[in-house]
Amino acid sequence: MGSVKMRLLWLMLVLLAGCGGMMDDIAPSGKDKRPTVTCGITGPDVCQNASDFTLSDTLGNTVTLSSVVSSPGVRGTVIYFTMWCPICDMHMSSMRASILPNYPAVRFLVVDYVSGSVAMARNEESSNGYSGSGFTVLADTNQAVLASFHATMGTTIVIDSAGVVRFNEDYKDGSRLRSVLAALP
Repeated sequence: MGSVKMRLLWLMLVLLAGCGGMMDDIAPSGKDKRPTVTCGITGPDVCQNASDFTLSDTLGNTVTLSSVVSSPGVRGTVIYFTMWCPICDMHMSSMRASILPNYPAVRFLVVDYVSGSVAMARNEESSNGYSGSGFTVLADTNQAVLASFHATMGTTIVIDSAGVVRFNEDYKDGSRLRSVLAALP
């Protein structure tokens, strides 16, 4: 029995020895190591100008971000990146029920970056119950928009009517999204 305990102890030591730099995690420096964000330039971060893009919606129409953002009466645009998974469905259902109806001057775009074609994105939109939902579903067939916003599943972006990014984070419960939308000029 003693040799089993010794072997487990050695195994634990070997595993811990493989955690090089572990002390940095135990005693962090407290420094923010993210790059500094420069406001007013084109980029995906809050206070930067959103990169313009053109994608097809699921009906084959061409949608350009700049034309959506600058449409008369539009105070802002929400972009949500979906994989059509259960988590994305939960997020989009939450938006559809409690956010979309309360912000009629905000456009809601859903970017499908996984289906690979407009036809497949349309199929996913229909089979998941989002046809006619108030969302405009866009097909990012080469994931260019996904890359330009440094997005992933669940990333939610808010762009104001001047084209400035006001929010870029993963969707959680919608409370922060609501507060950003309420503060739009």
